[in-house]
Formats: sequence, structure tokens, C-alpha cells
Amino acid sequence: MAFVDDLPELTGLRISQRGRRVDVTIDHGEINLLDVPLLVSLLRLTEALEAADDVTVVVVDSANPDFFIAHFDVAAILELPRDGGAEERSELGPFHVMVERWRTMPCATIASIAGAVRGGGCEVVSSFDMRFAARDRAVFGQPEVALGILPGGSGTQRLPHLVGRGRALEMVLGSGDIDARTAEAWGLVNRALDADALDDFVGDLADRIAASPPVAVREAKASVLAAMPDPTAGLLEEARRFDRTLADPESQQCMQRFLELGGQTPDGERDLSTVLRRLG
Repeated sequence: MAFVDDLPELTGLRISQRGRRVDVTIDHGEINLLDVPLLVSLLRLTEALEAADDVTVVVVDSANPDFFIAHFDVAAILELPRDGGAEERSELGPFHVMVERWRTMPCATIASIAGAVRGGGCEVVSSFDMRFAARDRAVFGQPEVALGILPGGSGTQRLPHLVGRGRALEMVLGSGDIDARTAEAWGLVNRALDADALDDFVGDLADRIAASPPVAVREAKASVLAAMPDPTAGLLEEARRFDRTLADPESQQCMQRFLELGGQTPDGERDLSTVLRRLG
């Protein structure tokens, strides 16, 4: 029985399988907002992929050429508890669990990014093994600080390893977008490609991986992972500091104002820099 035959229905995701390659297309509303239903779907999918023995490579793309994932749902963030991080966490929360699965699952994970990916979406793709982007369309951003919070889904931990401390702080504190060419130069993406060449390049790479002996793919990825530090302590610290920002009244007002100004609408997300400037 193929991997996809055992999957439950997953909101916002279209999934297909050919041999040992699985393709996942995000198709969730006007901007692919990473809301709670989509988070639950990603949790279920990553749990299944982690246990799958007939999958060696996963490619994730978007049905929307403008948005890979816009960001996490700010309205949902406003509903989170506001305890100020008083209780020290000892276990990763659901979002951190999900992104860690993308990083550590035995199969190779590839993101094919044609449009904007920001906030929690940028944190998701930063957890993948490889990222490829459309040169003149894709943009990457961590706008959370402008909204009074911080990247709480692994961004403060992933970005320094991928792009270096200074560039990570430029993205996190500056809250602005970087284009695909810059992302390639910084090491955030493997390659920036012409939009009409992206699918073919990623497809060819995925097919080569899928054709390799599965044990070689699994053991090679595990060996590369062994060269990296365990991020758990840093992720728990990130979560504690994220909780602290949630308890700040000014942060709550800023996020509410973001929604009022058109954040999370297609027009607002296409011109997010203007929305963020108006927050100031």
C-alpha cells in the first residue's frame, strides 16, 4: 500500500505519490495563511512522513504563484495565552515539533518557492533540507518584530545557521523582505532559478533522489544531521521569549492594528512593507 493511501484528509494540502517521491501542494485560501487547520494538517503529514518506509523525497510547492505561505495567522496569535513565559517550558510546542520533523525525518525535504514566504512560512521552509526559489518572484521575510513579537517558530534559531548572525538580525529586526537573488547569495536558498525553470529543476533533483537506494538516502541525511548541534534548548528559549512578547499590551495593540490595516488580505500582503510602515 502506498504512503498516500493511508493518509487522512488534510485541510489545505494536495498530496500525490510517484514511486518513492511525494509531492505536496499547499492550496489554502487566498494567501495560504498558516492558520490552525493548516498547522494541524502539517503536523499530521509530518508525523506520517516520519514513519513512512516507502518515501525517500518530499517536494512541497504552492498552488498560488503569489504566496507559498503568507505567514502564521495573527488573529490566532492574539488568542494565545498571555502568561509572559512565567512557566519554563520543558517540551517543544506543536509548531516547533512540526518544523523539527521536516528537518529530521528520514526522507529528503525540498521546498519549491515561487512567491512570498514570510513569518511562520519562512520558518517552515528554513527547516527543509533544500530550498529553491523563483528568481524574480519569490521573497522571504520575518516581519514579526514589526508586529511586536519575535519569530517564534524556529526563525531565531534557524536563520543564524543558514545566513549568519548579522544577516539573521537584518531579517529579524528589520522585518523587511529579501528577494530570491539575495536569498541565494546569503545561503537561505540553494539556488534562485528562472520561474519557468523552477519546476523542472526541482523535479529532476527529486527524481534522482527517489531513484537512489533508500538506505543510502536515509543514512546520508542522518550523517549530515549529526554534524549539526541539537537545537532543542534554543527552541525552548525562543518559545519562552515569544511568550514574553505576547504579554506586552503594546504588542497586542500592534497585531490588532496590523489586521485592521489589511494584513492577511491579498492586497495587504502583496504590499506588506506599506502595511508595516503604517504600523509605526
